[in-house]
Amino acid sequence: MKIRIFDIEDQAAVLELWQACGLVVPWNDPAKDIARKLKVGADLFLVGESSGEIVATVMGGYEGHRGWINYLAVSPQHQRKGYGRKMMHAVEQRIQLKGCPKINLMIRATNKQAVEFYETIGYEIETTIGLGKRLEPDV
Repeated sequence: MKIRIFDIEDQAAVLELWQACGLVVPWNDPAKDIARKLKVGADLFLVGESSGEIVATVMGGYEGHRGWINYLAVSPQHQRKGYGRKMMHAVEQRIQLKGCPKINLMIRATNKQAVEFYETIGYEIETTIGLGKRLEPDV
């Protein structure tokens, strides 16, 4: 798998991948998320290609205090091949080079498979509460 920075021409394939991986929810417009990401830290939005097909994504961020991970996805047909680990390693390296001391991420509490994956690559469940406030409705 080759890892590279997202290009706008990848958008349709990326949206299809996110849909296949169950990352798309009715209250969040993923196309708007892509447009927003391209304005801020686009170099941390990575795709993984295999045989010319986008099979993985990760969207990283760093705002000067903490790094963040969003939209880690590996196509169902390509899971269990180490692609998720490779994507995370690539984005972690890029975030660390920006001077980031720690990365946070949020996942749905019901996604046990994701919890197990992140724990195997060194992430720990923390005793914090995630809060959110929508500033702009997506749908």
